[in-house]
Amino acid sequence: MTGLVGQRERTTVGGRTRPPAWAVLLVVCAGQFLVVLDVSVVNVALPSMRSALGLGQTGQQWVVNAYALTFAGFLLLGGRAADLFGRKRVFLTGLGLFTAASLAGGLARDPGMLITARAVQGLGSAVLAPTTLSILTTSFPEGSERTRAISTWTAVGAGGGAAGALVGGVLTDYLSWRWVLLVNVPVGALVLLGAALWITESRGSAGRRLDVPGAVLVTGGVAALAYGIAESQSHGWSSVDSALPLAAGALLLVAFVLVEGRTAQPLMPLRLFRIRSVSAANTVLLATGAAMFSTWYFLSLYMQNVLGYSPVQAGLAFLPHTLCIVVGSKLAPRLMGLVDARLVSAAGGAMAAAGLAWQSHLGVHSGYVAAIALPGMLTMLGAGMLMTPIAAAATSGVTMGEQGVVSGLLNTSRQLGGALGLTILATAAVDRTASRAAGGASVPQALTSGYSLAFLLGAAFIAAGSLLIALLPHPAPKPAA
Repeated sequence: MTGLVGQRERTTVGGRTRPPAWAVLLVVCAGQFLVVLDVSVVNVALPSMRSALGLGQTGQQWVVNAYALTFAGFLLLGGRAADLFGRKRVFLTGLGLFTAASLAGGLARDPGMLITARAVQGLGSAVLAPTTLSILTTSFPEGSERTRAISTWTAVGAGGGAAGALVGGVLTDYLSWRWVLLVNVPVGALVLLGAALWITESRGSAGRRLDVPGAVLVTGGVAALAYGIAESQSHGWSSVDSALPLAAGALLLVAFVLVEGRTAQPLMPLRLFRIRSVSAANTVLLATGAAMFSTWYFLSLYMQNVLGYSPVQAGLAFLPHTLCIVVGSKLAPRLMGLVDARLVSAAGGAMAAAGLAWQSHLGVHSGYVAAIALPGMLTMLGAGMLMTPIAAAATSGVTMGEQGVVSGLLNTSRQLGGALGLTILATAAVDRTASRAAGGASVPQALTSGYSLAFLLGAAFIAAGSLLIALLPHPAPKPAA
């Protein structure tokens, strides 16, 4: 074999044959798929969980939030731990924790056990998610090979989010809500075996010291902010339930910045933000994540609450979206070889914004093709083209020893942007729905009006993120042949 993969198969590390590139990519993408899948897979199973375990309204909310809060709160710690203690070791630890928590959640006998299991799942995901990207960026050389690997990673991650509704609906309808969690156990075991066989250990050069004060401050700060954002959806921004954790989170993050500036081996070196690609990419992800995380949520609600789709029908309706985001992610590196990567990302952002604006014209009796499939396909095709250049740009100017912390930072920006965006859009949608209902509109009409506003605001977020792409540095010129 004379191709790139064959060359990588024949190379050796410490006298041992280097694992084939496809095997590393397969294992890493499988881990990322599980992480993203579990962000959305439980949504359609919540009614069954409520009936089986006696969950109240608050309990249902915490089945989702327990995962989201620990996921967002520990991402930076997970990324830095991978750099310090070894990426393979941390990958195996995170995946093992995630798999064990999935088993516990699937066997849960009461709400407390289920919610605790979901929180531990989130912790495992926070350790696992940034490690997947840092393994890719340290396993594939910078350039077209790394870009292609990142595009596959992006496509698989996006596909996991899109597949959540379908997988959850099928498992809940035909087996049990427990299999929404138990399915992770055999899949996780296979990925653990593949990782043990095919991933080569690597770490940064910063030694084995972990910035514990920084880890405590940033984890507490991000978790408090995420909790405050989640509480604002039900209590409002001005309530003590929301304002107190938001204020505490802000204070903890200020303290984190002060500590990081004085620590010899910080969890998140502040000098990274002087790298234009890192600061710009995270700003773009914060803005665009606010819209993209909300798309699946509101479209699923529209299909089930207005059009009367079953969970399985709603999941099947997302299949064209999944295909398009994969196509966009794989198309991006090809286009990046022809034109400026910033143009590829900006074009994707413009397509996604146009798709969401089109989606906002939905109606009570809209057909699937015109109201759901076509605008959603345009949105997801654009989203795939947008994300790959952003991830590649953020990691291009960073040393091998700091790939993990940058990967964790990217995931944190995306998660926090998504949490904040969902809260803002949900609040706007609820207010519009209440206003229309008070004006005499029927329930389907009022709901549709609220969802329409949410999609329109999402288009504005994407448009703002596309403008911020101009902050990315100009790609370095290719060396002459």
